[in-house]
Amino acid sequence: MQKNEIVTVTIEDIGVNGEGIGKINGYTLFIKDAIIGDIVEAKLMKAKKNYGYARLMKIISPSAFRVDPKCAYARKCGGCQIQEMSYEKQLEFKNHKIKGNLERIGGFSSEVISKVMEPIVGMENPFYYRNKAQFPFGTDKEGNPVTGFYAGRTHDIIANTNCSLGVSVNKQILEQILEFMKKFRIKSYDEKTGKGLIRHVLIRYGFTTKEIMVCLIINGKKIPHSDVLIEMLCQIEGMRSITFSSNMKNTNVIMGESYEVLWGQGYITDYIGKIRYQISPLSFYQVNPVQTEKLYELALEYANLKGHETVWDLYCGIGTISLFLAQKARQVYGVEIIPQAIEDAKSNANINEIKNAEFYVGKAEEVLPSYYEEYEKIHGTKAHADVIVVDPPRKGCEETLLKTMVDMHPERIVYVSCDSATLARDLRYLCEHGYTLDKVRGVDQFPMSVHVETVVLLSQI
Repeated sequence: MQKNEIVTVTIEDIGVNGEGIGKINGYTLFIKDAIIGDIVEAKLMKAKKNYGYARLMKIISPSAFRVDPKCAYARKCGGCQIQEMSYEKQLEFKNHKIKGNLERIGGFSSEVISKVMEPIVGMENPFYYRNKAQFPFGTDKEGNPVTGFYAGRTHDIIANTNCSLGVSVNKQILEQILEFMKKFRIKSYDEKTGKGLIRHVLIRYGFTTKEIMVCLIINGKKIPHSDVLIEMLCQIEGMRSITFSSNMKNTNVIMGESYEVLWGQGYITDYIGKIRYQISPLSFYQVNPVQTEKLYELALEYANLKGHETVWDLYCGIGTISLFLAQKARQVYGVEIIPQAIEDAKSNANINEIKNAEFYVGKAEEVLPSYYEEYEKIHGTKAHADVIVVDPPRKGCEETLLKTMVDMHPERIVYVSCDSATLARDLRYLCEHGYTLDKVRGVDQFPMSVHVETVVLLSQI
């Protein structure tokens, strides 16, 4: 196929970035804004040997699963890749994605997968679910400050203060900040020149407590007239924390390394189930509290704790899963590389009066193997865990960590994953080294996007 060629194609699948996937005589095309079931006319923009990227020109026959998006900017914005596909079809697609990766990458047979797969956990209302949002600030053609979200694969800001995935109070907060900036002629940060003050605004909201946090990320050391901004924001019911984080580096990293309190406290609190958490601007905390509770309850169910177990929770963050597990286990050990997260985890354990959870700073890939080696030197016997829970980043686990997990002979391993491809790879290793796949279940943490969480139970053979 040649560049600029016009083709008609039926969309059969969705790619990792949300593009529709169709084939013409075995040649694969990726087409943004097309969904499964569409028949489209597309123009080939980039042609590789076996695949290409095409621009959607028109929809010849819309998919039976196509719906009108709730947000007018759904196509432009990079946040909602599949908002134009019905939610039922989104769930079906995500389940199919998990199954496909288990089969292709994990090497599991379709018969095994059909036995272990449980129905995906969807949402009753798949909108307005995010308790956290980070909004970039920029300047429009008239020189006015604007905020919203980046267009897909760019740093061009789509001006929009009313995201259909975020909580409604975000709009009020953002509009007050924009009003404040206009009043005092405070400039948005310009990535090209490195000038301007306001880079991003982080908003967190406690779904249970209704507490609100606002953190301004600035290209400087202070915010002029901050007393006026504080007065404006404090009129919003539920405001508990107003902070700023200085980030003067030429970087895509949003947050600075620390933050300062302008008003109130440096955190808000919220609950997952019965566990209370303190959340700072730098804390990792799941963005969908409704689904997070379902996810953690599922992990706890798979762990099947009776009260006598020693449990390791790897990549524990601020102790969210650890503290859930500690309610049913004898002892829980959490490991996380980020020092601030471990401080938060310890604080959260104290808040909830949980005494049977200990936390260690370091890479899970280093801490657990080191513990295993030192334990044998000191005690003359091999370290053992009854249950290991692992919730790694998108890249999955390093083989050294998987080997140590196997060496510790846990009766059960609960693997929580945000990437079913690396999950499938790691499950292959574990099932080749003494474990069997018992249960697999998707949890839709991110409706309207292509991402899906997966919870897996493995048992010792």
